[in-house]
Amino acid sequence: MARVVILGGGVSGHTAATFLAKWLGRDHEVVVVTPNSKWNWIPSNIWVGVGEMRKEEVIFELDPVYKKAGVDFRQAKALSIHPEGSDDEAKQFVTIEYTGQGKEGNSEKLTYDYLINATGPKLNFGATQGLGPDNGHTVSVCTADHAVHASEKLDELIAQMKSGEEKRILIGTGHGMCTCQGAAFEYTFNVDHKLREEGVRDKATITYISNEYELGDFGVGGMHIKLGGYVTSGKVFAESLYTERDVKWIKRAHVNKVEADRVHYETLDGSMHEEEYDFSMLIPPFAGAGMKAYDKAGEDITSKVFNPGGFMFVDADYSKGAKPFEEWDAADWPNYLQNPTYKNMYAIGIAFAPPHLISKPMKSPNGTPINPTPPRTGMPSAMMGKAVAQSLKDIILNSATEPTHTANMSEMGAACVASAGKGFFSGSAVAMTMYPVIPNYKKYEYGRDLNGTFGEIGLAGHWVKHFLHFAFLWKAKLKPFWTIIPE
Repeated sequence: MARVVILGGGVSGHTAATFLAKWLGRDHEVVVVTPNSKWNWIPSNIWVGVGEMRKEEVIFELDPVYKKAGVDFRQAKALSIHPEGSDDEAKQFVTIEYTGQGKEGNSEKLTYDYLINATGPKLNFGATQGLGPDNGHTVSVCTADHAVHASEKLDELIAQMKSGEEKRILIGTGHGMCTCQGAAFEYTFNVDHKLREEGVRDKATITYISNEYELGDFGVGGMHIKLGGYVTSGKVFAESLYTERDVKWIKRAHVNKVEADRVHYETLDGSMHEEEYDFSMLIPPFAGAGMKAYDKAGEDITSKVFNPGGFMFVDADYSKGAKPFEEWDAADWPNYLQNPTYKNMYAIGIAFAPPHLISKPMKSPNGTPINPTPPRTGMPSAMMGKAVAQSLKDIILNSATEPTHTANMSEMGAACVASAGKGFFSGSAVAMTMYPVIPNYKKYEYGRDLNGTFGEIGLAGHWVKHFLHFAFLWKAKLKPFWTIIPE
């Protein structure tokens, strides 16, 4: 009997766990370790954050789903990995600390035959002074609870505008090394739509602040699309939308301090600025989960397993990160998400260490990095989870000696439907696809296949996003025919 331990129950971890449980059956063990008792469909937090959905519509309890699937669920957080075992335990193991199930605070050694690190991001609000809803001055939509709080604060703001007050709204990224610009983009236009629906848009100035070199970069180096028979850059597409909705923008910005009514930021030219606000939602930078790693003798080997940001090394070409941007190649990205030292360990989604950025690295004259870090969420994250599960199925059941399925972001496409306002007849969304995710300028003139890369905005996009909300929750709950819904 083989035991597969999966650290994390988000999109990538949940995908890997549910497929492995289905394929391996009850003759093998699938264990999920995650500190949360509930699963959250994070893309719909945007709608919770403007009061267009309830928190209960974007979450569900994991325990009954995992019981149905035959998955051993541990509500706990992983503290350390011991890929060689120890003097006390011959088999490799992880140490976990329970956060629920009536075992709060208890620790355990959990042995494994195969380990999948799907811990996702640590929301690193602490990287910017004053950032975040807990110990800072800004709201967030990164979790369902954060989104509820954001909605409450937005409602308070709208009430003040209805009484005649004018307000300044600031939305975007809260650090020069942020990813997830897409979430800030969506929230910007959902707030805009909400204010129009409430009849107070004329009382608000909305400003988008981002670490992107140009609007529409999204951490993937931007994109070109075919639109009206012409090749159009994502920059033109994005700027047109911001202009049409009367949203101002600040780009190439690193927010370094947040106060109760203003942010302080540095731009790529090295100059320092302030922007005042009455309401602000700024996405934090991401870090790894912060696990440690130890060898058999108990020596710390964390730097051998994880990069300085806490993300796990996999089969990528990390030597390229020190070379000039012009020498980076799509082939640098990992195929199997397999740790090069400990072959029975994998990392998927946000948890794996990218070989380098996708967008061109930039620094201000002060030495401050101001550039998006690579997104590894959503559709690519789920595809990684399924690919690693397929490889482990073949290794465990079919005696394969190497991974059999790839999930290279330079060879996969991605689809995204970004909401620009919720409403059955008044809503809109930007529907985008790109192929491949990592641009390949050796193969394609514009880095991507224009036959598989496009973007449109309209009401139909909103209907698609609304349908996908229900489809992916259906899939995650393992409802009938869940396997036929694509990742």
